[in-house]
Amino acid sequence: MRAIEFAEYGGSDVLRGRDVDLPEPGPGQVRVAVRVAGVNPFDWKLRSGAMAGVVRLSLPHRPGLELAGVVDAAGAGAPAAVGDEVFGWAETGSYAEYALASVIAAKPRALTWRDVAALPTAGEAALRGLRLLDVGEGDVLLVHGAAGAVGGFATQLAVARGATVIGTGGDRSADTIRSSGATPVRYGDGLVERVRAVSPRVDAVLDAAGRGALPDSVELRGGTDRVLTLADTAAFDLGIPFSSGEPGGQSADVLTELADLAATGRLVVRHARSYPLAEAARAQDDSATGHSGGKITLDVRG
Repeated sequence: MRAIEFAEYGGSDVLRGRDVDLPEPGPGQVRVAVRVAGVNPFDWKLRSGAMAGVVRLSLPHRPGLELAGVVDAAGAGAPAAVGDEVFGWAETGSYAEYALASVIAAKPRALTWRDVAALPTAGEAALRGLRLLDVGEGDVLLVHGAAGAVGGFATQLAVARGATVIGTGGDRSADTIRSSGATPVRYGDGLVERVRAVSPRVDAVLDAAGRGALPDSVELRGGTDRVLTLADTAAFDLGIPFSSGEPGGQSADVLTELADLAATGRLVVRHARSYPLAEAARAQDDSATGHSGGKITLDVRG
């Protein structure tokens, strides 16, 4: 089968297409013929070596956290049968024609392959962030990176819970943020004053951008209580919780909840460009700009 891997850290040019052995599913696993793979910032951060001190990789490494496709083979006690259409988290890297997975859910007919491939990572992070902050009706929530994948999902979900959302982003993102139900505010110098012009109080802050807005967030909140980042390691010096995941976070129940929300129109997936598998380097470069305007995916089977 064909797969994309890198054998050394570096720019996107270290990504190489390779012919590799077909993986065999073990107990509790399925092999998925991948239709669409999700592209995430985590993929190129790993490839660049920026996370080498935190995540140890066995090289060569195959990127890709999210997959959507058809079960091609199943191990004993697997959560799906051959022929089932599924999506979820890849265990062997989803930048490939086939990948192994054990945490999956059924693909709703109402959603496309690209839709479901966009849900797992950003959707789980958004749900986790809102739960940890205990966001509910009547809260004023500030979301940094509200036009991004995680921030966009978090904004929509918070609005559905009855919260008022102020979303930060660039000038080009204002319409996108507004379409999710939030009031857009430009990030950067003067952020505190711009947010206060919208609301005199901020009950909670979710940072999904990691652009250095935590000090302003603490000032707006009046302390570190109910301030959470999913992206800024400066949190450790400021006494702010940093959440990168938690045991049991990747579950079939979470996938099913996200799929139901999307299939019923309560969660809208914004798509950017989809690239062929062979153009994974271009897809990662696009993601690294931070201005894709939606979810970037790989169309593995054309």
